[in-house]
Amino acid sequence: MAKNSFLLHFLLFFVLILSLFYGILSQYELEELTWLDDKDDEISMFHSQHSSMRKCDFTSGKWVFDQSYPLYDSSCPYLTTAVSCTKNGRPDSDYEKWRWKPHGCEIPRFNALEFLGRMRKKRIMLVGDSIMRNQWESLVCLIQSVIPMARKTVTYVGPTMAFHAMDFETTIEFCWAPFLVELKKGPENKRILHLDMIEENAKYWRGADVLVFDSAHWWTHSDKYSSWDLIMEGNSFYRNMNPMVAYEKGLMTWAKWVDLNLDPRKNRVFFRSMSPRHNRENGWKCFNQREPLEFFSHPHVPEPLLVLKEVLRGMSFPVSFQDITTMTALRRDGHPSVYSKFVSQTGKQHLGDYKSDCSHWCLPGVPDTWNEMLNVML
Repeated sequence: MAKNSFLLHFLLFFVLILSLFYGILSQYELEELTWLDDKDDEISMFHSQHSSMRKCDFTSGKWVFDQSYPLYDSSCPYLTTAVSCTKNGRPDSDYEKWRWKPHGCEIPRFNALEFLGRMRKKRIMLVGDSIMRNQWESLVCLIQSVIPMARKTVTYVGPTMAFHAMDFETTIEFCWAPFLVELKKGPENKRILHLDMIEENAKYWRGADVLVFDSAHWWTHSDKYSSWDLIMEGNSFYRNMNPMVAYEKGLMTWAKWVDLNLDPRKNRVFFRSMSPRHNRENGWKCFNQREPLEFFSHPHVPEPLLVLKEVLRGMSFPVSFQDITTMTALRRDGHPSVYSKFVSQTGKQHLGDYKSDCSHWCLPGVPDTWNEMLNVML
């Protein structure tokens, strides 16, 4: 009897302990759920902001003057002479202080450490012509100031150059491939553009985590400024092919390579639209321009842009299209013009003797905005 009484009391005690224990657990669970709810609010807010940025039309907006710009100093050691307009004697600097403001949203200010943190252990490669080199210099200058001198370097391999942020194990590379497809020397030193060959260029792109492409300007050079002597497709040679037909064929070769060789789970691919030139009036259209245009009364859509969009639509790989053409066309003030090389005080009295570059961009300047957009798209 005593034994049964002891067991009864033990069971009652055990049930009491369990009830207290579950009461405590319930309280912990309540607090945990509350904490998760708080975090979920933050996560929802982040995703909401991210979603709103994804819905934002970056192509529609205006340039606003912002005294807090530029994002880096014009003394950045990675700038080439041709885009160092301040060093070359350009007397004004307002072109450095314009920020693109899309209608309905803001492009976040570029944060170098945040960018490097996200790009840790990654290869970012920009592929294209000298305008893409312009953008590469901009991106390197946007991040280099937060990296100690001994922890950054530049290396060169074939047609590529790579900036290394050692502590982040991040590389930002540029690969010279203005057509994307191959341009080779043939008999009699003729320049032959191979519309269906790409591997000699593409072998440098393999292994990159982020690829940013552009190709347009070299396809539009005409007459005596043409970038090729002959076009070859398969075993056939062509002396006179419509440049836009050739452009489409070249892009199709590039698109096939991307579809067959890249994995959307591992690679991000962007194609930046063509940077507009202001070369009318023999290149003097951009000379002495001091501020952006506000709008276009008759917006013009370049033919290469239509061709590019059509090719991208037909791809299976999800390429992100970065359209900078319209916003950049408003910035005729941003070109080097005569300040693509040093102009002395004496030279300033004879500026008509200098060549005016209305294709490339002074840095700091317009390509910084392209990279702020790219940062958001990443």
